[in-house]
Amino acid sequence: MKLSAFGRKFTADAGITSLMDDLGNALASGDDLIMMGGGNPGHVPQVQERLGQELTRLVADPAAMRRLVGVYDPPQGEKQFIGSLVDLLNREYGWGLRPENVALTNGSQAAFFMLFNMFGGDFGEGHHKHILLPMAPEYIGYADAGIAPGLFKAVRPEISFTDAHEFKYRVDFDAVEVTADTGAICVSRPTNPTGNVVTDEELARLEVLARSHDVPLIVDGAYGTPFPSLLFVDATPHWNEQIVLCLSLSKFGLPAARTGIVIADEKIIRALSGVNAIMNLATGSFGAMLAEPLVRSGEILSLSREVVCPFYQDKMKRAVQVFSEAMGDSCHWYIHKPEGAMFLWLWFPNLPITSLELYQRLKARGVLVVSGHYFFPGLPEDDWRHRHECLRVTYSQDDDQVAEGLRIIADEVQAVWATRS
Repeated sequence: MKLSAFGRKFTADAGITSLMDDLGNALASGDDLIMMGGGNPGHVPQVQERLGQELTRLVADPAAMRRLVGVYDPPQGEKQFIGSLVDLLNREYGWGLRPENVALTNGSQAAFFMLFNMFGGDFGEGHHKHILLPMAPEYIGYADAGIAPGLFKAVRPEISFTDAHEFKYRVDFDAVEVTADTGAICVSRPTNPTGNVVTDEELARLEVLARSHDVPLIVDGAYGTPFPSLLFVDATPHWNEQIVLCLSLSKFGLPAARTGIVIADEKIIRALSGVNAIMNLATGSFGAMLAEPLVRSGEILSLSREVVCPFYQDKMKRAVQVFSEAMGDSCHWYIHKPEGAMFLWLWFPNLPITSLELYQRLKARGVLVVSGHYFFPGLPEDDWRHRHECLRVTYSQDDDQVAEGLRIIADEVQAVWATRS
């Protein structure tokens, strides 16, 4: 089989492909594995019950059922959902949105593929632009999303130690450089994989940089504000026409519905809708129609703040306690300050083996995690040992399984140090 450059690129090994293969194969095989690798959200009973009520209502309404499964939406997405979302965000935050500022996509991953390749890559006449990631590590799914090679440029963070076994990444603004070759700036908030939340001040400074260079600031809010609000620190919802805000229904509790939301300047939304039409004809209606009544009433915000966020925050606290007790002071280890999302980012300075080797050893013991080296798109491969000393683990699943997995991770790390000391 002979493939084009596009075909070769998107059939090559990629971190996100490896991650999803591991998860899918493990689930399909029925192996008794502890799943701490993927970003699959937990099952929040109150949210699932509420969504079940709305699904029952849709199925019982013949006209709604026809719209749900039998009618193409326009490339911009389901109009009733978009209208309700615009009304909600204007009512809550005074953003002055119009329906022309919102488009839906078949999941956030699709949104970022389109946005990154709209603003980065080949601009003709030998001119290429990059997407600037002002603070690595960043989301594994970005890494291979570019059609053109070398799409990303990333910046190492500043590291501050916030407790005996806790640290936090911060944007190193002295190292952030926006140039004529920068097509857009992108930051996730909270950050997958670390649970870091870019502060309001950091976000404001990034916006100033974007505005002064006339490039968009893309904010990945898949775990963030205003929903699903997986935030354990204060973070102000913020949007204006300099910002491309990307939201999702996945972490609210609808990952299989594949509903991404992009809020941006009207010109960007028109362009995105055009790409949507070519790639997909239309976006799926299921997630939008199921969630629309919750958006219209504002219930999506109250459920996010009062149910979803506490659900994950309680899980986070239990996971940190278990891992801290299992590790003790046996070796050098740190957890990134868990400020949001559903992950612990574990750092083992001077680890005698790479994080990929540690991942393989843990997989052999029945624990699936993700090696940290995948989360540094845009940094030179051998630029920083730190990237090979970290693991991402999720605590979204069953608490007992998570606790057992964390104890196995601690035991394996201690065993590595014992055999190499």
